[in-house]
Amino acid sequence: MKKILLWTGSIISSVLFLMACGPSAHIEKDKNLNLAAYHSFAWATPDKKINNNVVDENLKAAVSEKLTHDYNWEETNGNPDILVSYDVLVERSHRTTSSPVYSRPFMRSFYNPYNHRIYRVYYPSQFMGYDEQSTPTKEGTITITLVDAATGKAILQGWASTEILGHKITTADANSIVNAIFKKMKASGVTTN
Repeated sequence: MKKILLWTGSIISSVLFLMACGPSAHIEKDKNLNLAAYHSFAWATPDKKINNNVVDENLKAAVSEKLTHDYNWEETNGNPDILVSYDVLVERSHRTTSSPVYSRPFMRSFYNPYNHRIYRVYYPSQFMGYDEQSTPTKEGTITITLVDAATGKAILQGWASTEILGHKITTADANSIVNAIFKKMKASGVTTN
């Protein structure tokens, strides 16, 4: 029974740790934002050519699926209410980790000439400070912008970053970032109601 409880506890703690490691999203929105007035969206034409078409298409599909499923908007090619654009940034970063450093415990012997005895004194380990290590990493950031097509004014912008393993953002990285942005949108009260 103890093994089952230990095993279950380790699984639960692992899941909580992995949930905490996800990308954290940020949202900036117009103070008069009312998404109930919008019913359709289209993708803005990019200014530059994306060199990773697979991730580009998967990113667009993930955002389109969220907008059609969560907000009941329709993707259209002509006369949309909202223009959706995104930007991908991969930059070098450093992750700093610090770990505490303690001295080694030791024993020291003292001779007392009056008693003709040797006394041993134990010195426990003591905190000496922190050992900081800086590891170079790559960080991928995706920014999604919603623009009112009639006025050309940005009404909402959301972005999130995550540590990536290669030189480019993968589909899994893009999906986790998109999910984090839309989760933050719901948490901050950006709904169509």
